[in-house]
Amino acid sequence: MATEIPPVGREIGPSAKLQVLATEHWSLLATRSLTYTESLSRVTIFLAILSGALIAIALVAQADRFGPAFVSIAIPMLLVVLFAGITTVARLTALNRDDYRWVIGMNRIRRAYLDLLPELEPHFVTSPHDDLRGALLTLGIDSIEAGGRVGSVFHLLQTLPGMLTVIVAAVGGAVGSLIALAVGSSAVGIVLSGAAAFVVVLALMGIWSNRSFGHLPPSLQPRFPSDQ
Repeated sequence: MATEIPPVGREIGPSAKLQVLATEHWSLLATRSLTYTESLSRVTIFLAILSGALIAIALVAQADRFGPAFVSIAIPMLLVVLFAGITTVARLTALNRDDYRWVIGMNRIRRAYLDLLPELEPHFVTSPHDDLRGALLTLGIDSIEAGGRVGSVFHLLQTLPGMLTVIVAAVGGAVGSLIALAVGSSAVGIVLSGAAAFVVVLALMGIWSNRSFGHLPPSLQPRFPSDQ
């Protein structure tokens, strides 16, 4: 039997509200699952590109003994890998923003559950608040939620975008070293060029990722902050 839709202006009962909230909750969970699946797929694709490029470069190095042919092939190949890595990190950052949106949505639904049934509050281990602190508490990142600055840095390096950022920066450092080798720099100059390129790529990508989370759209502005 189809559920009767109440006419406009008629009060919806608690059971109907719970049904709507539960349906939306499961929808957000399914969407988060798709987000994680795409994230892992993107990482797998990039690592496959990186592995193939390194194998090809190793074969060329064996044949050319790190001569001019090796440098002329390795630099453009690593630039392609660098491009693939930057786009992968950019997509992972966008997926993390999407995941943050789904977590905020579930926190708001959890708040609605508590508004309807406040006696359930002791049984929830996640947050009913839709600000950054509430989202981090739901994700289980207690060190950042408590204001741990050092802990937050280490956590960011453990995430998929953070881990791939370090790998991409290493590829950038390799490109810098090869360019220095191509122009005839000394061993010290090659090492310094690689280190400088690594730091520059790492810093630029870190600033870029940080700015991508700087401004929240109106739909994600806190409606139920933690201090209420």
